[in-house]
Amino acid sequence: MPHLVAVPILVPLLTAALMLLLGESRRRTKSALSVVSGLVGLLAALALLRWVNAPETGDGPGSVGVYLPGNWRAPFGIVLVADRLSTMMVALTGVVAFAASIYSTSRWDRAGVHFHPLLQLQLMGLNGAFLTGDLFNLFVFFEVMLAASYGLLLHGSGRLRVQAGLHYIAINLAASSLFLIGAALLYGATGTLNMADLGMRIAQLAPADRGLVHAAAAILATAFFAKAGAWPLNFWLVPAYSAAVSPVGAVFALLTKLGVYTLLRLWTLLFAPDAGSSAAFGQSALLAIGLATLFAGAIGIVGTQRLSNLAGFSVLVSAGTLLAAIGLGEPAVWAGALYYLLSSTLAVSAFFLLTDMIERWRNAGMSVAPHEKAGNAPFLAEDLRVLDDVNLDDEAQALYGRAIPAGVAFLGLSFIGCTLLLAGLPPLSGFVGKFAMLSGAFSTGGTSVPAWIFLALLVVSGLLALIALSRTGMRHFWTQPHPTMPALPALEVLPVAGLLAASVALTVWAGPVMRHAITTAEGLRTPTAYRNAVMGARQVPNPAGPAKGPAP
Repeated sequence: MPHLVAVPILVPLLTAALMLLLGESRRRTKSALSVVSGLVGLLAALALLRWVNAPETGDGPGSVGVYLPGNWRAPFGIVLVADRLSTMMVALTGVVAFAASIYSTSRWDRAGVHFHPLLQLQLMGLNGAFLTGDLFNLFVFFEVMLAASYGLLLHGSGRLRVQAGLHYIAINLAASSLFLIGAALLYGATGTLNMADLGMRIAQLAPADRGLVHAAAAILATAFFAKAGAWPLNFWLVPAYSAAVSPVGAVFALLTKLGVYTLLRLWTLLFAPDAGSSAAFGQSALLAIGLATLFAGAIGIVGTQRLSNLAGFSVLVSAGTLLAAIGLGEPAVWAGALYYLLSSTLAVSAFFLLTDMIERWRNAGMSVAPHEKAGNAPFLAEDLRVLDDVNLDDEAQALYGRAIPAGVAFLGLSFIGCTLLLAGLPPLSGFVGKFAMLSGAFSTGGTSVPAWIFLALLVVSGLLALIALSRTGMRHFWTQPHPTMPALPALEVLPVAGLLAASVALTVWAGPVMRHAITTAEGLRTPTAYRNAVMGARQVPNPAGPAKGPAP
């Protein structure tokens, strides 16, 4: 079972390598490999999640699983760590990626080259970033993920995608530079980049060295804020996510959550209550940035009417809510935030996929984006260009699939479900997550001003999201005639239905999920178990002879 920790990284890596050997002429095979790889990754993630939640016994895994890929003890070697938080994020990635891979096989994987290999490399970077226990390897997995996302954002071609892609690349290159600078400063001050070891060494630093560590942490946080979509570094997010094709937008919803995850992980490890005078460093700044992001996202969502922009601003609202909840500094709030993270990511991913189906139906099979109407893609091969009256599949069927009965009903009900989830209305999981965060914020007295501001912004953002989504829904479903029935292939219906069903399951089993979130939040508050597991991991003796592992 310990080797299972590396499976979410190795499976997409090997799948991408195999796809590159097949070439573009074997698209059906590559599509099948992508779906199978997504299923294997999802099953491995669920097995890991069950493993770390198993009761601690003498020979059991406990709550933290540590894998030493090079068989070197921490902090000298690479460490992969599977705890409740990282495995939850890997499982969430598996659900969204599996749905996106199925959806893409309907049409979008044929709009450009190397879609599925890039998607697999994206998943490798995401899973590696969630599982790594080393700051430098976190940077490596970040770069793998970003390199793949550059190609995925440009998939489908067009002027708007190229323009948004240039902005996206520029901001991420700047963030990567800040990441390296911050990591270098931390290494210079502490002599280590292992996350668990960093937390213990910061607690022992001399007062003269703490200023350098705080500066390094602020530089690192700036890089992670840019990736999380925090204000004012989020100007690039909505144009980029709106320009991406729908399955890519669904996966991109995970990228901001990676920024939030990294901030939560490093902040709780480096500035834990036992960090001396560095304890809770930057908490007020984190709270203020989160509240500002939530306010900016709420204003943006009510100020737009395009579906893809609504999805992008919903990502900002979710990111702001999570950052503000982390900044409140209460484990009870963190537990509700973790539950809300699951709900909002599933909802936004489903909304990105649903947006493509609605816009294609309301525009008679053509996207509202003018560059897609023109079909200008001079650098694509002839067989990859979007042409009128040309079928791209081997069965000579219509590109957008066959119409099924009750297509409008499916789109309408799915849109209502996404609206309830994104606005945080009962009875779905969006409401449960917001209620849990507010309960945690006011359970310790409820007299703090930040808690009341958080309550006000949470209510106002939900109201504005409800207004914006209801207005857009009426415009698409009620105020225009329906000359044709929507053409909904099963490969597009099933992923959307699956993501919404996962949100419903999250509501039905809210009790067990919240118990997991509460345990996870308590472990983040006191990361002693995480540090002991990483620093106490032992090398595996050589089975061919006496134990001669590398010197510690």
